[in-house]
Amino acid sequence: MASGPLNGYKIIELAGIGPAPFCAMLLADMGAEIIRVDRTIPADLGLPQPREFSVLERGRKRIAVDLKQADGVQTVLRLVGQADALIEGFRPGVTERIGLGPEDCWAHNERLVYGRMTGWGQDGPMATAAGHDINYIALAGVLNAFGPKDRRPLPPLNLVGDFGGGGIYLALGVVSALLEAQKSGKGQVVDAAMVDGAASLGAAIYGMYAAGTIVGERESNIVDGGAHFYGSYKTKDDKYVTIGSIEGKFYEELLEKTGLTHEDLPDPRERSNWDGYREKMAEVFETKTRDEWDQIMLGSDICYAPVLTFDEAPKHPHNAARGTFVEIDGVTQPGPAPRFSRTPSAVQSPPEDTGANTDEVLTAWGFSAEELDRLHDAKAIA
Repeated sequence: MASGPLNGYKIIELAGIGPAPFCAMLLADMGAEIIRVDRTIPADLGLPQPREFSVLERGRKRIAVDLKQADGVQTVLRLVGQADALIEGFRPGVTERIGLGPEDCWAHNERLVYGRMTGWGQDGPMATAAGHDINYIALAGVLNAFGPKDRRPLPPLNLVGDFGGGGIYLALGVVSALLEAQKSGKGQVVDAAMVDGAASLGAAIYGMYAAGTIVGERESNIVDGGAHFYGSYKTKDDKYVTIGSIEGKFYEELLEKTGLTHEDLPDPRERSNWDGYREKMAEVFETKTRDEWDQIMLGSDICYAPVLTFDEAPKHPHNAARGTFVEIDGVTQPGPAPRFSRTPSAVQSPPEDTGANTDEVLTAWGFSAEELDRLHDAKAIA
């Protein structure tokens, strides 16, 4: 039986890539029953890889339905009638054209929460344009803040748009709408746009910019690598460590453990001196290996951590002690987050193959053997 605070909720996921599946993974980890509706003929949904490595697809059952057929659409609508929410990540208007738009679904279930994941949103001049994470965070004013000041902006993987501004905001929106539906008895559309979410993630930064406490040039502020007391440094063995000694008492400990003094760095808050101070700090860090700095700084109030690789992070004692990473079918991956004291989340199952659970799911949701035979014969399901 599923475990987690969302145990008992039923959610339909129309298969897509990136942020919508990530949202579904989060909700599945929290115990929701997610039914992923794949195409009967697999579409190009990104880089092909073996099933067990499709971490975003863990934790749910998968059915294959031909949504170009009326029987396929009606099959999904029957599921919608028993579901609490639906998640889709198509361009605006696509689900309406195939007969699975919000109004179509509400005709079968007025309590349904309809979660929509797009880059630009359901309306606006760019709503129907193609795009990816890098484009959304660029338009949100966020991309311009990443990277060295004398080079081009560098995308922080696709974490800010796809997963932070997209998948997490959709998950929050769906859960919030589910709570509201319990009171009102009615569903609603959750319009989660990655450009909106990326902008929202930058709320504090926009506030500081308006106040004049940060400037618009990259690598010129405290938290963007401009300050010598907040950034990463190469070590003697060509690895890296990070420090974040913003507060005065933390900065004092940083000086103590590096052997530097206020005579070396007389005015830490003066931006015009940061480049020179950063050079002095870099020279100090290159005198020892990363492991040696761990021995000196790890666990202190300097605000310090080594820069770990994908191979190293799961093995670090802190991550190991908390079970931050789990192994599913031999694949090491992040475990569920956040954590709940009474109804703990869990990875409910490894990723399934496309359509692996079609008959099982439809039977459990009330389809008869005769109906399944007819749908298979019509190639509406697979």
